[in-house]
Amino acid sequence: MKTFLPLVLLFCFLITSSFVRSQEAVITSPDKYLNLKIFIENGKLLYTVNYKDAVILEKSPLGLETNEGDFSTGLSFVGKSENKISKTYTQDKIKRSEVNYEANTLKYTFQNGKEQKMSVLFQISNNDIAFRYELPTWGERRACVVVAETTGFRFPSYTTAFLSYMMGPMGAFARTSPSYESGYQADVPIGDTKSNTGYVFPGLFKVGENGWALLSETGVSSLYCASHLSAYKEGLYTVEYPNQKENNGFGSVGAQLSLPGTTPWRTITIGENLRPIVETTIPFDVVEPLYEPTKNYKHGRGTWSWIVWQDNSMNWDDQVKYIDLASEMGYEYILIDALWDTNIGYDKMLKLIEYANSKNVDVFLWYNSNGGFNDAPQGPRNKMSTSVERKKEMKWLKDAGVKGLKVDFFGGDKQETMRLYEDILSDANDYGLMIIFHGCTLPRGWERMYPNYVGSEAVLASEMLIFSEGVRNDEAFYASLHPFIRNTVGSMEFGGVLLNKYLNKGNKEGQKRLTTDAFQLATAVLFQNPVQMFALTPNNLFDTKDFVLDFMKKVPTTWDETLYIDGYPGKYTVIARRHGDQWYIAGVNAEKEPLNLKLELPMYAEMKARLISNDKKQEIIQKEVNINKTGILEVTLQPRGGFVLSK
Repeated sequence: MKTFLPLVLLFCFLITSSFVRSQEAVITSPDKYLNLKIFIENGKLLYTVNYKDAVILEKSPLGLETNEGDFSTGLSFVGKSENKISKTYTQDKIKRSEVNYEANTLKYTFQNGKEQKMSVLFQISNNDIAFRYELPTWGERRACVVVAETTGFRFPSYTTAFLSYMMGPMGAFARTSPSYESGYQADVPIGDTKSNTGYVFPGLFKVGENGWALLSETGVSSLYCASHLSAYKEGLYTVEYPNQKENNGFGSVGAQLSLPGTTPWRTITIGENLRPIVETTIPFDVVEPLYEPTKNYKHGRGTWSWIVWQDNSMNWDDQVKYIDLASEMGYEYILIDALWDTNIGYDKMLKLIEYANSKNVDVFLWYNSNGGFNDAPQGPRNKMSTSVERKKEMKWLKDAGVKGLKVDFFGGDKQETMRLYEDILSDANDYGLMIIFHGCTLPRGWERMYPNYVGSEAVLASEMLIFSEGVRNDEAFYASLHPFIRNTVGSMEFGGVLLNKYLNKGNKEGQKRLTTDAFQLATAVLFQNPVQMFALTPNNLFDTKDFVLDFMKKVPTTWDETLYIDGYPGKYTVIARRHGDQWYIAGVNAEKEPLNLKLELPMYAEMKARLISNDKKQEIIQKEVNINKTGILEVTLQPRGGFVLSK
């Protein structure tokens, strides 16, 4: 008897251990460096993430709460299955034109106390994790509402964060927030991050010496709400749904789903250094086009008067000057901004479009998104918010020869607003129109999902350089962040390259620009968007050096390849982009002292190149450089300065 009891206990221990292990599932990346474990502990679904055996995420929660059942507690294991995925696709609107995506997949199925099942699907490629929840039908239930999500991210306590605040609802200009136009806190210990409203996606984290992690989401359509990161609570950031007060209080904060249904993808990009962060294509790898394009959309550069000359420029004479500027620069487009409907009028606009076309320039027109969710008075109003008016207006636009719209002032991240984004895009495609969004949310895989989508602001962009001295002071700081955070997950319609010394029509006094001309040229490469409206002004044709204009005449807006070269978020950045066989290398310095860099540029080995930079007096200069067979270029970046290297 004394011998038998320990054997029974040992047997029970082994059975229990085997059962616990059977509820665990492990998935690794194809290169075996990235490792994710999922398991149930005390009725809760948890996961951990390691990269090269270093901890990136400690035990972090998974789960949803729905109006049909709670899938965050009282859970038990049902089953798991593994697979592989491999695909190649082309995409001309993102940081590279050809993508090969290979991933291992794991579907982990669990159930709640009511024996309702749900699965979480993971896809892990080298350096990238994407996962989503998959909801089946439950008995006769063919619909549900997801009211909250318990997905969380528990980083080690020594992690630092690079985050942008979620703007509060119904604030800012004419009650138009949130619009993803907040500044950043950089390299802040996660325990010191403070916010009442949480943080927008994407969020960047430095996990001590273990590496870097970028959190975001993709695949958000009319079928779900967009989400953001919560404030840091109890050692955890969680996925948080929109504030009820957004959209003037109209619409649910959760998601209404037809069953079976899925959530958007949550994504985590991980690397020892920043290269995987800058070069990731995961926002596009896991989504597919939602409809076919009705035409081949042409991307390119444009001019727009409003950014520097503001509302008073919305008249016939000034728009002619900007059309002529676009023509002289060889640009494809002009953006005619707010108030054109009253200051120029529909009839005269037809003639203005004809004039632009005679100069080989096509037209984008600005619209207010409207609806009942803000007080923005600028017109055209009430043309985009309803299906009937939108289609009538888009027919007029197609007949007039307009090629695209910039739609402004959206109400938030609720599913109600996601439907409006999708309706505008889908209807515009029917009429062969491209769409830029402004005063808006982060694009979440939209470059691939919507063929006529060509960019979003969703950043503290060039207009705030006009309005805010504080933003002008921080321009270089923000520019050194964007390639690692905002712009790495989606197109960013920044509207930059300001060559006026003073950011106004007179260009003699007032809002003084604090960055150099070389810095401004660098942003034309650093900031990626397939249609980019640059902030040049007609006077730049005669008050700017010829080699500067020559660069701006040739710089493309679409890229076949993007490479991380060097940098640290908030300090400096150097990025390489390829268009065809032409490589552009660009860098900016946000520090207060000159920065001497030794850059490895194998694509320029044993070649001559044109280097545009600043001298010690911050004057813009151009010189020819000979790069040896090692591909090493030594360059000095002046404070708030930059450089561009090209053939």
